Amino acid sequence: MSDYKLNPGDAAPDIELPAYSKESPEASLKLSDLQGKWVILYFYPKDSTSGCTTESCEFRDALPDFSGADAAIIGVSRDSMKSHANFTEKQSLNFPLISDADEALCKAFDVMQLKKNYGKEYMGVERSTFIINPEGDVAYAWRQVKVAGHVEEVLNTLKELQS
Repeated sequence: MSDYKLNPGDAAPDIELPAYSKESPEASLKLSDLQGKWVILYFYPKDSTSGCTTESCEFRDALPDFSGADAAIIGVSRDSMKSHANFTEKQSLNFPLISDADEALCKAFDVMQLKKNYGKEYMGVERSTFIINPEGDVAYAWRQVKVAGHVEEVLNTLKELQS
């Protein structure tokens, strides 16, 4: 049994939020918009920081492999749409980034966790990734993600789930 409120087998929360992409800079997005597709939903702490940039660029580079597996990639952080626009342009990201400034989606996926940095405690986004199946249920979840090798692991797990 997990300590998290949302686990594989649960229906994925369907919350509509603003999302930035080059194709639709002022769009909004909810998971049910992608019903019938696999969705890779990854939560990261902050645009333009080293780990988050590495993770986002690895998802960017692997997008053809995910698209070939009929999967969409969506990033989520608490950053503003303006921050997402700058991050997307600077890193040539090719998938939408959801702006969850009010932490609605972060809380629904239970990724707001107590963190410690230099002796200070605060609530922050725990780097996490979820595979959502075409029916809209959580098929797989990673918590406390380490960036190195993660995107490849997600792709391999997706292919296993599909076989």
